[in-house]
Amino acid sequence: MTIAQSRQGAVAPHSRVEESHLERNLTNRHIQLIAIGGAIGTGLFMGSGKTISLAGPSVILVYAIIGFFLYFVMRAMGEILLSNLHYKSFADFAADLIGPWAGFFVGWTYWFCWIVTGVADIVAITGYISFWWPALALWIPALATILVLLLLNLPSVKAFGELEFWFAIIKIVAIAALVLTGVVMVTRGFVAPNGSVARISNLWNDGGLFPNGFMGFVAGFQIAVFAFVGIELVGTTAAEARDPETTLPRAIRAIPVRVLLFYVGALVAIMAVTPWREIVPGHSPFVSMFALAGLGIAASVVNFVVLTSATSSANSGIYSTSRMVYGLAQEGDAPAALGRLNGRHVPVNALLFSCVFLLASLVLLFSGETVLAAFTLVTTISALLFMFVWTMILVSYMAYRRKRPDLHEASRFKMPGGVPMCWAVLAFFAFILWALTQQADTLQALLVTPVWFVALGIAWSFVRRQPRHLRQYEAFQHELAEDPGVAALASGRG
Repeated sequence: MTIAQSRQGAVAPHSRVEESHLERNLTNRHIQLIAIGGAIGTGLFMGSGKTISLAGPSVILVYAIIGFFLYFVMRAMGEILLSNLHYKSFADFAADLIGPWAGFFVGWTYWFCWIVTGVADIVAITGYISFWWPALALWIPALATILVLLLLNLPSVKAFGELEFWFAIIKIVAIAALVLTGVVMVTRGFVAPNGSVARISNLWNDGGLFPNGFMGFVAGFQIAVFAFVGIELVGTTAAEARDPETTLPRAIRAIPVRVLLFYVGALVAIMAVTPWREIVPGHSPFVSMFALAGLGIAASVVNFVVLTSATSSANSGIYSTSRMVYGLAQEGDAPAALGRLNGRHVPVNALLFSCVFLLASLVLLFSGETVLAAFTLVTTISALLFMFVWTMILVSYMAYRRKRPDLHEASRFKMPGGVPMCWAVLAFFAFILWALTQQADTLQALLVTPVWFVALGIAWSFVRRQPRHLRQYEAFQHELAEDPGVAALASGRG
């Protein structure tokens, strides 16, 4: 249920709007596995080969550092969402705490984030399918994937939760199998056909942890940050979670453990078995590792796993974009037709709207670029846009601490480090932006991205004057001012 629905329900509890809303059908197991699925991105499977080639063994530190800072973004988001149950996403609290323009920019940018990410995932899926059918025309798997994503999201949100639950299980089993295989190969001193031996010392015996120096380490951040996009996805499930006060804190607190197990564990296993210089940038090291072990069938299975991972990521993106556009429509920031639900409480028009934009992947695939080059371009744009969303979450948190100190004191899920940690994370994001200027392909994406914000600014100059938008925002402010009991409920005192 969006903020707009909450408002209208408060005025007319028996109205049709109140009867037609998003349903809270995502249980704790759904939320936890959606959070895990969001934390294990396609970038780990598809992009880690290139990241390893750039940074060497220091890539382990790259992923650990990114995970460390993003954990605090998630804690900031969690504290604000739970401070007021009328907040259904970070676009809602950005509009309230910073201003209506912020809700508009965050909502539409997050939509565009997942459209770009979905395009990247479809490009990756096309590359994975080529593993089995190299002669297949590229447009066939791309178009088929878009149609499948649409069909997966048409049923109820509970069906989506079940799908993501099993997609996440597949990812977990695959990574666990890879780590276990790596341990066995290292323990037995596996010798590859080229004579290299699987041993833990491969992590440092070829140039140390930083074989390409500091700039090689910096280069690792460029594509590694994309592996974490979607980590905030759990924040968009708040409107459809049965018990957000319990499930959201559990999902967020588990992030450090997930980073250690899934990212650090997998990368250590890969580089212990295969010396980092022998890892091919354009191929998934997950598939290559099992093929190296002589497990041809296992390599095909892992290729299927990374294929489902990319499909899961794109599926989550379509889910989140449809809900975000639906909320924007309810707030008067998108066409009203996108705010309608079908009989199963699914925003079908918003789903179709998002799927149409995924057709851009077909253009990208026929642009003459290789799959990896296309993947690098769109993942960099995606990472930049996600960093904007993460930045706005932190800015919202600082505004929340300034404007709502009583809610912060009442919170049982306070962000560790508070405002000083916000500034530390923002400084880290500035470092990432600088890192993106150091390579030609990522710099190209960095120079193109501002066009999106110029377009948003022009759109906002028209939307802000629309009577429908003004009415919705005034009603939102009125409701928050008259419902102080929400904060007490969210903090556990109600």
